[in-house]
Amino acid sequence: MNEEESLRPMIDRVIEAMKGFDKSWELILIDDGSTDRTLAYAREYLGREGLDLRIIEFQRNFGKAAGLQAGFDAARGRLIATLDGDLQNDPYDIPSMVAELDARDLDLLCGWRKARQDALVLRKIPSWCANYLIGSATGVKIHDNGCGLKLYRSAVIKQVRILGGMHRFIPAWVASVVPSSRIGEVVVTHHARQFGESKYGISRTIRVFLDLLSVLFFMRFRQRPGHFFGTIGLFIGAVSSLILLYLAWVKFGLGEDIGTRPLLLVGVMLFLTSIQMITTGILAEMLTRSDDTAKNYIVRKTYQKEA
Repeated sequence: MNEEESLRPMIDRVIEAMKGFDKSWELILIDDGSTDRTLAYAREYLGREGLDLRIIEFQRNFGKAAGLQAGFDAARGRLIATLDGDLQNDPYDIPSMVAELDARDLDLLCGWRKARQDALVLRKIPSWCANYLIGSATGVKIHDNGCGLKLYRSAVIKQVRILGGMHRFIPAWVASVVPSSRIGEVVVTHHARQFGESKYGISRTIRVFLDLLSVLFFMRFRQRPGHFFGTIGLFIGAVSSLILLYLAWVKFGLGEDIGTRPLLLVGVMLFLTSIQMITTGILAEMLTRSDDTAKNYIVRKTYQKEA
C-alpha cells in the first residue's frame, strides 16, 4: 500500500535476483488500495520481456493478511515466496531459501532478521516480546514470526486461510496442518526502510495479544469448539448443582427459609449460564460444518501481460 518510491527498485531487484534461477517463476503484486502511483508504476512492467507478472488490485485497503491470502489464492507455482514491498526484505535470499527448503524437506521456511534494521523501542522490543509470547503459547519456536520473507509449499499454505491480523501467526497456522518439525527458519538479509513510512506502530502489540488468544482457540478447538464451551458449561453447572443441593439441604433438612438468600439467585443464574454455554458449544459445532471459504478481500481488477 502506497509504496510508489519503493516499487520500481523492488521489482528490479526481484528480476535481478531471479536471473540465475533455473526454474520458471512468476511475480504477483497485490495493490492493497493504494492512493498514490503504486499501481501505475507496477503496470509499466506488464510488457517487460521475460517477466511473468500479474497485478491484483484491491477495491480498497484490506490489510496484509488479505493481501497474502489473495497472493496464495492466485499463485500457480509449487513454491510460494512472500516479501514486503518496502525494500526491507531482500529477494536475493529467495534462490538460496528454495535450495534450503528442498534440502531440509520443509513445508515452511521462515526468514530470520537476525541483524534487523529497525528502531529498537518501537519495533525491535515489541517484536521480541511478541515472538516470545507466540512461541510459548503455540509451541512453534520461531525467532521472527513477523518477517515478511517466507517460503511455502503451495499445497500446504493453500490449506490455511489467513484472516484478520493472523499473518503474524502464519507458522502457528501452518503447524495446525503439518508437524512443527516441517517448519524451519534461516537467517536472511534485512535492510533499513529507504522510502515512505512504516504501516505499523507500537499499538500493534495489543492487537498481537488479542489475536494470539484467537490463534490458541482455533489451534486447539477449531474442529471441536463444543469441547471448549461444553467444558466451561459443565464446570459452571457443577458449581450450580453444589449450591442448589446445599440450599435444598438447608430448606428441607434444616427447615430454614432460603427464598431471600442471595446464594439462591447465584445458583439459579449459574445453572442458566451453564445451559447457555453448552448450547453455544452445540451451535459452534454446527457452524464448523458450514462453508468457511468466503474470501476476506475484494479484487477490483487483475492485470497481466496480454497473450
